[in-house]
Amino acid sequence: MDIDAIFGTIRPVSVPRKSAIYVWGYNQSGQTGRKGKEDQLRIPKQLPPELFGCPAGTNACWLDVACGREHTAAIASDGSLFTWGANDFGQLGDGTEERRKHPEKVKQLESEFVKSVSCGAHCSACIAEPRENDGSISTRRLWVWGQNQGSNLPRLFWGAFKPNTIIREVSCGAVHVVALSDEGLLQAWGYNECGQLGRGVTCEGLQGAHIISSYAKFLDEAPELVKIAKVSCGEYHTAAISDKGEVYTWGLGNMGQLGHSSLQYGDKELLPRRVVTLDGIFIKDVACGGVHTCALTQGGALYTWGGGQSGQLGLGPQTGLFSCVANDSQTFFRNIPVLVVPKGVQLVACGHSHTLISMSDGRIHGWGYNNYGQAANEKCTYAWYPSPVDWCVGEVRKLAAGGGHSAVLTDACSLKELCEFVLADSMTLSNAAKVEDIAYRTGSDALVRLCGRLREYMLAGGALEQKEEMNSKI
Repeated sequence: MDIDAIFGTIRPVSVPRKSAIYVWGYNQSGQTGRKGKEDQLRIPKQLPPELFGCPAGTNACWLDVACGREHTAAIASDGSLFTWGANDFGQLGDGTEERRKHPEKVKQLESEFVKSVSCGAHCSACIAEPRENDGSISTRRLWVWGQNQGSNLPRLFWGAFKPNTIIREVSCGAVHVVALSDEGLLQAWGYNECGQLGRGVTCEGLQGAHIISSYAKFLDEAPELVKIAKVSCGEYHTAAISDKGEVYTWGLGNMGQLGHSSLQYGDKELLPRRVVTLDGIFIKDVACGGVHTCALTQGGALYTWGGGQSGQLGLGPQTGLFSCVANDSQTFFRNIPVLVVPKGVQLVACGHSHTLISMSDGRIHGWGYNNYGQAANEKCTYAWYPSPVDWCVGEVRKLAAGGGHSAVLTDACSLKELCEFVLADSMTLSNAAKVEDIAYRTGSDALVRLCGRLREYMLAGGALEQKEEMNSKI
């Protein structure tokens, strides 16, 4: 039977027929999307479509996923935004401050087609297009909500940009947010006590939005305007990539997270300054964590720098001590970018103290703080080196890392991957061995690994439930 007859609609082969979101790690506030009482999920678990109000068996598709400190957001293929987890500052966008352990649609944005989403420590932001537009409204507008954003409901925000400016990207930090326009301009707002807004000064109190207009290439050259292509916010620092592939960083640099051999303002850099160690290397993506930064080259090489006490640099325990302070041997960080993975990296995401990457062969690797299983499959507190996360099937399209949890969005882009999705969705303890045998004979390595891990998890879960049942009878 023809594949289009099976699924009812004719679509281009290149368009994914199904996608899935897997979430795992710390679950104190329900950020992994499970209603249970477990504080952690060490095994990536697919969120079923019915959790989002879709009928069981629906071929759900997803556009984006993001992790905050203790909340999560995802965008469905129809442009609907779902949020769940912690909500003590209104970061879920439902007008309340009550946490939720299950996804709910953000009703305030039902008139918008949401394109991308970013989650900070206690706030959220998204870029969306009006569903109904007569041409008088610009597409790709910015909406913000949560801590320091003036509302527990999404509100349209232009800031220092002119109305109808097209927004390309937005990134949320711990207490600041940075947005990128289609013209390559950055505007930043929030707190600036560490210089993370890139204004050349530090400020006390909440600051309004201003456009960043000065970028220093070298210390002995006057700052100039640079066209920016991508931006990422760490906890108290910011990194951006120019249209020429150059990396600029600013904000707090006390753990080497800015990548400069020395800092102009004690432990801070108040103006965006180019990371000269990466000169001559075209960087296509940058990600900031709590106190570390990662840069991905056009050729798939990954560089990391900053604080590495929890292993988030992937360089091993307390190796290569560098300091911006003379005779300081007690700080364990690297303030110079170091090559960690030489090739094959496609995506990178930084959490508070852990890092995730996806490789060209489809595998996911993680490292860093792993007490809740957010960085690796191993049951260890710290994953010092890149470790495999063998729980996802399909093509990895988006990675997200939060305070103590992680998420990945995968697509089924071929008939083989689609079949893997269907088998993975229907897997139970009774049929896992049969599915594993089929996967092994058809060369579906990811599904083979998934079967083995799931059988271990199901057996362990069944034993635990049996133990709890026995305890309740005693």
